[in-house]
Amino acid sequence: MNILGLSAFYHDSAAVLVRDGEIVAAAQEERFTRKKHDERFPEDAVRYCLEAGGITNGDLDAVVFYEKPMLKFERLLETYLAFAPRGLLSFFRAMPQWLQTKLHLPREIDKGLGGDYAGPIYFSTHHEAHAASAFFPSPFEEAAILTMDGVGEWTTTSWGVGRGNRIELRAEIRFPHSLGLLYSAFTSYCGFQVNSGEYKLMGLAPYGEPRFADLIREHLIEIKDDGSFRLDQRYFNYCQGLTMTNARFDALFGGPPRNPDEELIQRHMDVAASIQAVTEDVVLKMAGHVRRATGLKSLCLAGGVALNCVANGRLLREGLFENIWIQPAAGDAGGALGAALWCWYQVQNNPRRPRREDSQRGSYLGPEFTSQAVREELDAAHAVYEVYAKEEDLAEEMAAELAQGKIVGHFSGRAEFGPRALGHRSLLGDPRDPHMQRRMNLAIKFRESFRPFAPAVKEGSQSEYFEMTTESPYMLLVASVRPDRRAQLCPENNNVRGFARLKAARSDIPAVTHVDYSARVQTVSADRSPRFHAILSAFERRTGCPLLVNTSFNIRGEPIVHSPGDAYRCFMFTDMDVLVVGDYLMRKEGQPRMPGAEKYRRQFLARD
Repeated sequence: MNILGLSAFYHDSAAVLVRDGEIVAAAQEERFTRKKHDERFPEDAVRYCLEAGGITNGDLDAVVFYEKPMLKFERLLETYLAFAPRGLLSFFRAMPQWLQTKLHLPREIDKGLGGDYAGPIYFSTHHEAHAASAFFPSPFEEAAILTMDGVGEWTTTSWGVGRGNRIELRAEIRFPHSLGLLYSAFTSYCGFQVNSGEYKLMGLAPYGEPRFADLIREHLIEIKDDGSFRLDQRYFNYCQGLTMTNARFDALFGGPPRNPDEELIQRHMDVAASIQAVTEDVVLKMAGHVRRATGLKSLCLAGGVALNCVANGRLLREGLFENIWIQPAAGDAGGALGAALWCWYQVQNNPRRPRREDSQRGSYLGPEFTSQAVREELDAAHAVYEVYAKEEDLAEEMAAELAQGKIVGHFSGRAEFGPRALGHRSLLGDPRDPHMQRRMNLAIKFRESFRPFAPAVKEGSQSEYFEMTTESPYMLLVASVRPDRRAQLCPENNNVRGFARLKAARSDIPAVTHVDYSARVQTVSADRSPRFHAILSAFERRTGCPLLVNTSFNIRGEPIVHSPGDAYRCFMFTDMDVLVVGDYLMRKEGQPRMPGAEKYRRQFLARD
């Protein structure tokens, strides 16, 4: 049975093909269209999924959408009526798209599938889709489930239980009370873009002190012992306006929202640290309540808040649950996966047999390119390349370049599904290089120099560098660097604040050690990613270090690269040193000039 799961029309549209309970393919539309968080119907992603499954639209047995649009519309209307006449401008901006598209999803799905599909269309609820994406791919026969995000139809947070082939959601928190929207409000206040800048806020937090945390608890959020909460809407504007916060919020934190082009000051860092601390407290209280209420030892997480890997790491360290599994595509894109699996198990009532690792297959579910396809795209770009017939020779050459301080772009195998690059569409660097973080941020990613990078480490070696024994294949857990790996700071560096803390190397792997000695760890196994594991092994043989800097292969404002042509353009438009696409290796000094590349680099370097 072929089931197509869809998320679309709101944020980060995606398509997933599930066949007889197995995840065949999954992709986000943004990778194809090159429009970040593209919300349009995922035509290209659907086309890829069907091609990967060797089927056509007519071979589909069911199509499932990750949300109930009429319930969402009901929430919008009730909210606008509750705040009328405030919010009139927001209402008039939203209604045309709802009346033309979002209220007619069966028609839009039929149009998106070219009119070739005549089977049933199902609609899960938003948090059912999140819960299904969390539990059904997990390795657990039974587990507690916790989902947290901005908002679906009405629900913003839910918890329940998964057993066998069933999920049961037992409690929820409803809009406008939302942990995700609270975090997004502070994201906006600190000058970052909502729905994409939350990572920046999380990365900014360690530079500050949580001196506003009590103020947040006193004025913005009432937190109960079970982790449930209520937000004081007098400080927010997201129900009725076009902004997240208002003047009352601004006065509480000592000034207006930061303009994205303004300098980040210590107050912004302290605000970020404060909301991060409060968020972690809420997550821990909710998880503790779920543990007591269910008595279960395993927990599954999904929803956008589950991408807060700092909170996840703290949850793991607190030991409330023996096992935690987090959906790699925890946001809206993962809702497409959850919707398809919800249909297979919950609607069709098929049996489920959990796997020891999980059934997400490393989240390597996206497109891959044949050697011939790679060659054609590189030739079209006039690239100059070397071809490696043996995997081990290519891994050794990449390790040699990395050991010399080179930044290497790596594009191979199936693309990752979700927001994290897990080695197949990654930029790699030497974690021992104290200048690597700044080089990658400014010369490659064209982004803020304060943002940390993640280490990818051979599975089994993580405890040699980090206070972590568990596996972390999806880069969703933060752990501390081991004390014996940390550097002794000079006395003058002990009391510095803010971005001045960047100047001191804090460990023997400074490029992946944040200023609070934390790191967002990815463990790499030979089974799930043999090429990436081989590169790490070759680097370890050469240097004694079994880890590398791993960040997504893209530049600021763009999705992760999709095609060999995208990879080559990113290579030429940045200060990357080496590019590997499949079996083809390119060095920057051997490439012909690309029109506009130098101007592009100068533009971003001057801005930063």
